[in-house]
Amino acid sequence: MARPRIFAVVNQKGGVGKTTTSINLGTALAAVGRRVLIVDFDAQGNASTGLGITRAERLRTSYDLVVDRIPLEEAVLSTIVPRLDIIPGDENLSGVETELAGDSHRSYRLKEALQTYIARAETGDLVKYDYVLIDCPPSLSALTMNAMTASDALLVPLQCEFLALEGLSQLLRTVEVVRSGLNPTLEIQGVVLTMYDRRNSLSDQVANEVRAFFGSKVYNTVIPRNVRLSEAPSFGKPALLYDYRCPGSEAYIRLASEVLQREKARVA
Repeated sequence: MARPRIFAVVNQKGGVGKTTTSINLGTALAAVGRRVLIVDFDAQGNASTGLGITRAERLRTSYDLVVDRIPLEEAVLSTIVPRLDIIPGDENLSGVETELAGDSHRSYRLKEALQTYIARAETGDLVKYDYVLIDCPPSLSALTMNAMTASDALLVPLQCEFLALEGLSQLLRTVEVVRSGLNPTLEIQGVVLTMYDRRNSLSDQVANEVRAFFGSKVYNTVIPRNVRLSEAPSFGKPALLYDYRCPGSEAYIRLASEVLQREKARVA
């Protein structure tokens, strides 16, 4: 069996749809039979909340994984979505920068944990995942560097709003720094346009700018601004379970199809 593909869902700006994308893309991939693991790497723990994981259930988190180096399977929880698991996150993640400050190999902690698990899963009875999605915090911190170092590729949500490209050059510079030493094979799997409002001409303007900048890296699928997408996390459900037919859910199903098509083309 092929090793899982590991994607970091990353953008240092907050409120661009990273967690929404991690949850709903993960759900859509699971719905078509893939085994998916989400790593909640944000101190806010919103991916965990959005998949119905209570604070009381988070006995082991991604903090324990990278700081205390517990075996990955000890932190994994199943979710309400069949074939979709999660390593929860919590507020302790905000202390990772300080905890790992003295470790010269701190950027490799998550990579080591995932590689160790994958090697053991190949020869043992651990769950074999097809995809790992790392929901990154809204900063270019030690956590984000860990995620980039551990990943095969990045998935970048970008909102269709004014100044969407502002700050993106910093992200791209960070990607180059990671490529130059920590992870030479890191690539951008794709850029997904989020919060698109077809009633607003600015959305089209931004979308055109982003496509001119990134070219074919931008997915054809655009995620609309959608109330049901926003409501779903408060019910502890992905939008695909909360309202399967809403425009947001349908968009993430199309996005999952595009991701799979790109993955198929990559190995063809």
